[in-house]
This record gives sequence, structure tokens and C-alpha cells, in this order.
Amino acid sequence: LPPAIRDEAVRRALRTDQPSLIGQNREAHALLVDGVRVERRRDDGTEAIEQVRLIDFDHPDNNDYLAVRQLTVIEEATRRPDVVVFVNGLPLAVIEVKNPADENATLETAFNQLGTYRAEIPSLFRWNELQVITDGTEARVGSLTAPWEWFKVWKNAESPADASQIIGKLGQLQVLIEGVFDKARLLRIVRDYVAYEDDPDSGAVFKILAQYHQFYAVETAVEAVVEASRPDGDRRGGVVWHTQGSGKSLSMLFFGGRIIDHPAMANPTLVVLTDRNDQLFGQFQRCAPLLRQTPVQAESVEDLREKLRVASGGVVFTTIQKFVKDRDEVTGKKSYEPMPMLSDRRNIVVIADEAHRSQYDLIDGLARNLRDAMPGASFLGFTGTPIETTDASTRAVFGDYVSIYDVRQAVADKATVPIYYESRVVLLGLDEPTAETIDADFQALVVDEADERKGKLLSKWAALEAVVGDADRIEVIAKDLVAHFEKRLEAMDGKAMVVCMSRRICVELHDALVRLRPEWASAPKDDAEAEAGKETVVKVVMTGAATDGPDWQPHIRTKQARKTLAGRFKDPKDPFRIVIVRDMWLTGFDAPCLHSMYVDKPMQGHGLMQAIARVNRVFRDKPGGLVVDYLGLAEQLKEALHTYTQAGGQGAPSQNAAEAEELLQEAYEIVCGLMHGFDWSSWPCPTGEDCFKLSKLAQQHVLQQENGAARFRDAVSKLKKAFALSATSETADELRSDVEFFDLVAIALAKTTGSSGRSEAELDHAVKQLVSRAIVPSGAVIDVFTAAGLDRPDISILSDEFLGSIEKMPEVNLAIELLRTLLAKEARTTARRNIVQSQSLLEKLRQTMNAYHNRALSTHQVLQELLDQARDFRERQSRGEELGLSDDELAFYDALTENQSAREAMENLDLKKIAEELTSRIRSSVSVDWHRRESARAKIRIEVKKILKEWGYPPDFREDATELVLEQAARLCDEWVGE
Repeated sequence: LPPAIRDEAVRRALRTDQPSLIGQNREAHALLVDGVRVERRRDDGTEAIEQVRLIDFDHPDNNDYLAVRQLTVIEEATRRPDVVVFVNGLPLAVIEVKNPADENATLETAFNQLGTYRAEIPSLFRWNELQVITDGTEARVGSLTAPWEWFKVWKNAESPADASQIIGKLGQLQVLIEGVFDKARLLRIVRDYVAYEDDPDSGAVFKILAQYHQFYAVETAVEAVVEASRPDGDRRGGVVWHTQGSGKSLSMLFFGGRIIDHPAMANPTLVVLTDRNDQLFGQFQRCAPLLRQTPVQAESVEDLREKLRVASGGVVFTTIQKFVKDRDEVTGKKSYEPMPMLSDRRNIVVIADEAHRSQYDLIDGLARNLRDAMPGASFLGFTGTPIETTDASTRAVFGDYVSIYDVRQAVADKATVPIYYESRVVLLGLDEPTAETIDADFQALVVDEADERKGKLLSKWAALEAVVGDADRIEVIAKDLVAHFEKRLEAMDGKAMVVCMSRRICVELHDALVRLRPEWASAPKDDAEAEAGKETVVKVVMTGAATDGPDWQPHIRTKQARKTLAGRFKDPKDPFRIVIVRDMWLTGFDAPCLHSMYVDKPMQGHGLMQAIARVNRVFRDKPGGLVVDYLGLAEQLKEALHTYTQAGGQGAPSQNAAEAEELLQEAYEIVCGLMHGFDWSSWPCPTGEDCFKLSKLAQQHVLQQENGAARFRDAVSKLKKAFALSATSETADELRSDVEFFDLVAIALAKTTGSSGRSEAELDHAVKQLVSRAIVPSGAVIDVFTAAGLDRPDISILSDEFLGSIEKMPEVNLAIELLRTLLAKEARTTARRNIVQSQSLLEKLRQTMNAYHNRALSTHQVLQELLDQARDFRERQSRGEELGLSDDELAFYDALTENQSAREAMENLDLKKIAEELTSRIRSSVSVDWHRRESARAKIRIEVKKILKEWGYPPDFREDATELVLEQAARLCDEWVGE
């Protein structure tokens, strides 16, 4: 282009009329991706439009790259960001680096520093595409508007499944730099993996940056679809399985943008197939610039045909119902109208949301109709739950997985939070005939409807609905729910969803809750409520008609009113905290502040998994979500888990609430270890002066330890999160007062040492958590241990009588879960002291449960296996007494005898004496965190080798024994130092 045109493009690029930084950034991003439009006059006098590119995306090496250290920027203040990354003179990235040797220089202080830069030198961020924070070891990347919790690790892209191992070798910072700042990849991220979304409720603008799993999934899927669409391709692009809550909708959006721009696809038409339109269609519309066109909806099959008549281009949404006729009145099966051909073009890509049989009844009729309608199209499926192994028809249409991002990966990356499951049993005085048939009735509800006649199924449903909706039962649940949720709120701010079996039960439960808490009541209508300024806490969201009774009418709202309520529920500051639903908001509804779900409705499979995933969204410091089961869905969850593990997924979709209690107990023990030798039994103190004195003494005790303040604050932070997860448990009640004291000391230390690593909002939240009330739940609702007539014993004191009672329990599955929980807890507890013993126990437990989940063992067989393991463990516990060794000495003895040959080569007496000497000499030599300092570790290693040599431990096995002894010592040292 002539120099004058280029100069004009630069002037236009540098000029902005946008008042806000995010507005300027959005405008700049469009100029980066699309170029700058400049008019010029041709020689013949006509006007021409030139699109001047600021970056050459197609040829990365044609651009100029520069990373500048300590660039001085003078605006409202003078600031020097650590590293600014320029492409063609435009500052696309800012990296804030903190000193790894400074305990107060954390990732969060780096994040806060970026906030200061945005406020004081905003001109640096007009062109910003990504921001990185690092302390030299950890590193995270986020967008201009990303809150703290959405700055994420970037893992190795070429092989996401092995990402954790690679990060372990290279470190987070190196992996992030190599992954994000590779020239070609950086430009691709800027062009195809950045989106802006206007919040429909608040009007705020959010800049969205793809996470690593979305980037690599889309890149893989694009390659697969391009290959499938070739003349010799099979048109099966594959299935992307990304667990619910990990950004599947955004992955679909990024895929749409990438495939549209791919030259091999010749400007394709995208047909997005959903079972509902509003949620996904709304997001695609709000992010339309990424797609370079505005998505539209097909209102009918004829409308869809018309929209496909174009030669290329277009993003068309349609629902699965367009391809379905009606359910058969007798069999309950869906039937399918023969579908005429809509288009035979090969550059059509069908993207199916939740592409599997349980969602769509994707059987012969629908699969055939899809192919008949678009015989040249390629198909790509997205799902949040795995495809069943028996679902051959889904694979016939879409193919196999091209990307899997399971629960284990999502939780590890903090893309989702873990879900905990709590089973609670409602004790009712049912009449005997009902009590005898309720289980059979319930099981009939969860079988495939196609195998039962509709009338029979509906009659059984009605029978169960009558029992579940019994007025006395609703009152009991209402009382328990109020107590349970209020206790949850004491520990963790957030919201709850209650899922009921019918609209009648929804309304009656709402009324029962309002009778208990009149201040929670709704005004008769939303407008009147708004005028009165009433702060409604609980609402029912359901559909209905004018023919519904007068009691139901206050809960039946228009579509727009429900949309308004959805916005209010998503707002963490809005007092609307509890929503009661039957079917609505169970799919495609994201409210990150939702942390509790109370389920009193039969569900199974895909529907159950989708529902419970409502509570797994990341939100501020939310440590996890909780599903409280009032109806007994453990068997259905187990079946869903079986499908999940069969498909190759790792990490359980939900964890037993007992595991949250174990986390709490473990976190509590760590803090107690740091407080060892200090007596806080006088807490809570009678006067404020006494509290002040006790806090001062506690701070002094902590500060005497090496790096004590930082270690204590970190341990208490983890304790608080663990406490929030299980705030309604008996364990939390027992520890509540101690947790309050520890948090008081941690806050005081933060003020004393000048850094807490926590924001003002988090400190306010911490203080709020101190104010807690011990609410004893109604005796009519109990957890599964109590329901089984069992206490929660420590397995180390299990008696033959207790194991005998387990063996005779009629509730075999409950017995299995109880024993598994206790064994796993003991294995984790033992792991802190005895590596060899805990590894053996864990391995046996893992093998047993894997065999059970894979159906290699029957229910009774696995129970017997677990009973044998419990008895074996109890016998192992007595070995120390038989050998005359303490627990610590026994741990070293096991490390020395791990090698069979070494054990045979030495006398048992000698091994005992070596274990005793190792314990004595290492114990006297260690200091805090010695095992993390290589020089200190080397001294201990020399000491161990010397002892082994003195006693004649076989030289061939000495090196392995030394390392195992050192690892064992590392497990015990913190405890020793505190004594």
C-alpha cells in the first residue's frame, strides 16, 4: 500500500472514542483481527476500501516480536511492568513476575499489581490480549477482565493427557511460555480464541480467553472435521467430551469460529443441533464477531431448508424436535417423520450439543433422518457426559472421541470445583403396605420407559409422588433444609437449588419453608414485590397455565419474568437465595454462586449428571459444591459413575460427603501440628481482654517457628475451605470453636506481618465465618451412617463385633461404602506416618474397588474382600507391640524390610535395632522443612548411609533403602519438630 494509506491506518488505529478501557480493548481487538478500513481514491476517481492488516496472522514470521523488561509508562502514575510483550509495536501481553524467595510476593499480589496498572496506566492495556502472573514457579494466564479465580494454568498442549507430568518436569512458567508465546500459537490465540460477551443481566462486558483444554480440543476437532469432509472422508468428525461446567459451550463457539475461517472448508454453513435454543443460541449471538456473522434460528423444517439454500456461510440453530414426530401413545417411543433432503453440500458441519442417545433418543430413525436431510454434511458432537458403551448409533453418526477433559483434569485445573454427595434419610411412619412396595415402585421409575407401557409407568409414578409428597414428609424436609442451608451459609456465602418431583410438591415445600421463615416469603407478584422493596429469599420457578389452581398462580411467570429471576439468582448480592424447581434450570443454566443442591426427585444417567453439575462452577473461593440427596439416588449415581469410568473418564463426578469431613480433619490436624505445645483450651475466653492475650501468645508461638506466619496462614486458609465444605457435619460442629480461634490468630498474624495474601473481601468473609451458630438438625433426618444404625468409629479400634455387624447388615451397598470410606481414611492417615504400610493398604483397596466397579466382583464378594482387608489392617497395627517398636520405629522398620532379599540377609533383631537408631538419630537432627532444603537433606542422607553401613545392611540394597528412609523421615519431620 502507498505510505499515505499506511499512515492513515496507523492514525485510525491509535484513535479511540470509547470511554471505558474494556470498550477501547474490544475496539482494538477488532482492529487486530479484521484490520483497519481506509478509503482511498483510485486513479479513475472512484472510491476503494482497503483493509489494512496490523498483524500478518497467516505468516507469523513476517511480524516483529519484542519482549521488554521494566518498560516505564507515565500516565496517572509512573509504573514499570516487569515484562511487556509487543507484536508489531502493539503491547499484546503483560507479565508480572514476583520474587520466589519472598514469602509475601504471591501470585495474588501479582494479580493485584495488574489491577493497579490497569487503573493507573490504562493506555498500556488498550491492545492487551492476555496477562500472565508468576512467582517463578507457578504461572497463570488470564484476560483483561478475568477475576482472580479465572487466571488459569496453561498446560502442555501437544499432549494434554500427560500435561501434569510434563509440568512436573519443566515447571508451570516454562510450559506456559512455550505453550502460549510460541509465535504461531500466540497469534492463533489472539485471532481465534478471544471473545467478548455482554452480560444480558448486568450489561457488563467480559473478555473471554480460551483455556488450554479448549484450545487443544478445538484444534484437534477442526483437523478431524476437515479430514472427514474431504471427498473420501466418512463425515464423522468425532465427539468432544468435556465434563459439565468446564466451558463446553465456549469450546463449541471457538470451534465455530475456527472452522468457519478454515480455507479447506470454503466458508462452511454450521447447523447447530440442540434440545433447547435459548442458552447456547444466546451465547453464540452475544459473541457473534468471533463467528464473523450473526447466528439465526430455524423455526421449522421448511425454514431450515430455506436457510440451507445458500451456497456457503451461515450459522443456523435448530432443535432436535424438528426431526421428531411424536411419542407413540402405547410404547412411549419417539417416532420420526421421513426427512426429505435439505441440502447435499459437503461444506455443511452439523454441531450437536449433548450428542448422545440418552439426550436425543439417537436411534435408527433420527440417525437416518439426519443423514437423509444432509447427506454431504460432516458431524461433530459435544457432550458433558460420556457416551454409553452400548450406544453404537451415536458413534455411527459422530465417530469416537477426539478430545476428553474429565472430572479429574477439570478439578485439578480448577476449571470446576469438586462435587460432594450427602445422603440423608427421612424417617416416616408409613403404613406397612406402602413401606413394602415403595422400593419396587421407585425402581420401576428408573427403568427405560420403552420397556414399560406408559399407563403402568404413570400409575407407579403417581403412587411414589403421593408418598414423596406426603404433607408430614414435606414438613420434615423443610425443617431440615432450613437448618442445613443456614449452617452452610454460616461457612460459605452462596445459593441453593431444590429439585422436587412435581409442581405440587414444589409449591407445598415453598409454603412449608415460608411458614418456618416468614421473612423469606415472596410478594404476590414480582412488580408488587419490587415496589415494596421486599427481599425475597425463596421462589418456585415453573411453567403453568391459567387452568392451574389459585395456590399455584403466584409461581407461574412469563418467559421474560423467569429470565429476570434467572438474572437475580445468578447475582451473588441478590437476596434471592433458594430456588425450587421440577425441571427448569437443570440443564444449560450456570449460576456460579450456586453451591448447594437438594434433590428429592428420581433421576438417572445423563439427566442426573447434568443436574448435579449445576453446583460445580468456579466462583471466588468456593471450595466445592454439595448435593444433598433426600430420596436415595446412590444407586443411580453409581450407575452413572460406571458409565463414566467405562468410557475412560478419571475422577469421580461426585464424592461422598464423608470425604469432605476427612479433608476437614486432615486440615485440622495440620494446624494443630503447627500449634503443638500451645494450650488454647481457655477459648472462647470470658472477656475481650483475655481473648486478646490468648491471641498474642498464639501469634508468638507461631512466629517462633521458621516461616511460621506464612505456613500458619496457608494451613488455616485450607482449613477454612475444608470447613466450608462440611459445615453441616458433626465433625464441623466439634471443631467449630477451634476453627474460629485459628482464623482469629491467622487474621491477627496478617496484620502483624503486613501481608495476608487475602483481599479485603476475603478478610470480611473470614470474619463473617467466625459468627456461627450450632444448629442441631431435626432428629427426623439423619445421615446414612446413623440410618444404618452405626456410629462412625475409627478403624484402628474396629472390633470383631463391629465387623460382624457390618457383615450382617441387610443394606450391603451401604456396608460397602462405609467400609471403603473408613479404609481409605485410615490409608490416608497412615500415609502420613508409614509409606510402606499405607501403599499396601491403598493398593489392595484400589484393586478391590476397581474390580467391583468393573463388575469382576459381586456385591457380597466385595464386602467380604473389604472385611478381610479391615481385619488384616487391624492385625498389622499390632505388629509394633509384638516387635517392641514405637509407631515411628515401625515405619522405619517397614522401610528397611521392604526389600525381601535384604530382609532375608539380616537378622530380625538387627533390623529392629537399625530402626531404633535411625529414629533416634534422625529425630535429633531434623529442623523445620529440612526435606525441602537440599543441603540439609544431604546431611541426613549421609547419616542414614553411615548407620546402614555400621550395621552391615546389604550394600546392593543400601541406596534404595536410604531413599525410602529419607522419604519416610520427611513424612514424620514436621510432627517431630513441633514436639
